[in-house]
Amino acid sequence: MKKELIAALDVGTSGCRAAVFRPDGSCAAQYRLPLSPARPEPGLSEYRADTILQAVSQVLNTVLEQVGPEKVAAIGIASQRSTVVLWDKKTGQSVAPVLTWEDGRAKQQADQAIISQEEIHLKTGLYKTPFFSAPKITWALQSVPAAAQALAQGCLLAGPVASYVIWHLTKGQTFATDISLAQRTLLLDVHTLAWSEKLGQAFKVPLEILPSLTPSGNYGSYTYQGVSIPITACVADQQAAAFYFDLRPMSSLINYGTGAFWLYHAGEKPVFLPGMLTSVCANMEAGKSCYLLEGPVNAAASTLLWLKAQGICFEETEMDNLCASSVHPVWLLPAFGGLGAPYWDFTVSTTAEGLSPLTRKADWVAGALRGVAFLLADIAYYLKANGYPLNGPVQAAGGLSRSSYLTQFQAGLLQQEVAVSAEAQATVCGT
Repeated sequence: MKKELIAALDVGTSGCRAAVFRPDGSCAAQYRLPLSPARPEPGLSEYRADTILQAVSQVLNTVLEQVGPEKVAAIGIASQRSTVVLWDKKTGQSVAPVLTWEDGRAKQQADQAIISQEEIHLKTGLYKTPFFSAPKITWALQSVPAAAQALAQGCLLAGPVASYVIWHLTKGQTFATDISLAQRTLLLDVHTLAWSEKLGQAFKVPLEILPSLTPSGNYGSYTYQGVSIPITACVADQQAAAFYFDLRPMSSLINYGTGAFWLYHAGEKPVFLPGMLTSVCANMEAGKSCYLLEGPVNAAASTLLWLKAQGICFEETEMDNLCASSVHPVWLLPAFGGLGAPYWDFTVSTTAEGLSPLTRKADWVAGALRGVAFLLADIAYYLKANGYPLNGPVQAAGGLSRSSYLTQFQAGLLQQEVAVSAEAQATVCGT
């Protein structure tokens, strides 16, 4: 039987999705499960590792059964980036909470790393914050006895979610990641595209516990119902979305997800702009890559989840009608986790202004979407002010891109066309 279908798995922050695509790009099957981290205290965000694996198995096996695993030629995997898993290679069990990219409990470990912000930025393209993986690993080694014990016994592994998933899918045969995910650890040198001894020492993370750096192509295989299916791609979620859109130099993509991300294609050499991240694109060949200037907004769809948690409940399908009916939109600064690019101020709290006895549900929803758009517009103006023109329409994808109110308001702020993708789930398509 001819194998011509491709399966893609996207392990995101708020959901785990699998899809199977035909050669013409159409979707033959897809299945999604929610994957929500626990938030035991303000600033904390974590998963149980077995919860991730259960969701992965269920969505992947479901779509394989729908199309027949014998028809699937390959599997590609994308995942959230700075979330890190520590596990025991003898048992396969996690030895610490899975701290998500939103988790800020490793602030002390980030602050104590003996390396300056300037050097970190020029070496990694990122910043010394608790939201990247290295301080989280340090925190676990210092605070979780099981993690320290696994390290002492020589059986500790640490890596991005995709690496953990692939290790389990291949029954421990493959422990690897690509550079787009490796970079978010704060332990990859973006100039050499290799793990850095200096960075490992600064964060007190032994490099031997990290996955090998492997470009997409060969990540072992997953056997289901007696059929062995090669895993041929491993990539960071935002980079997968950029790959799907085939971004060209000086073009931009906004990916509206749990957080929102402005991705600007900066070319084949790393460009460093204070206030922005320099991100490595997904790569298919060792030692080669191109680069993005990236501006994260920490809270986008998560702001709407917060509204619902406060009792301001609505369906996604009614968002645009609600916003259209808003007369006095709330001035909402969605700073859950602080402000991202270009401010990087984690002391700022979410703030609402303009409240009155006339404030209604519609005003809260409109204010939340407008707040996200304003923060993204700040990133665009910052890029242009520093000599980075925005060529062509700004592409838009992600779940919130389905809101015409949001994208039209965004276009008005930018004074530029925002082209919404017909396929909102660009991450899984790009994988």
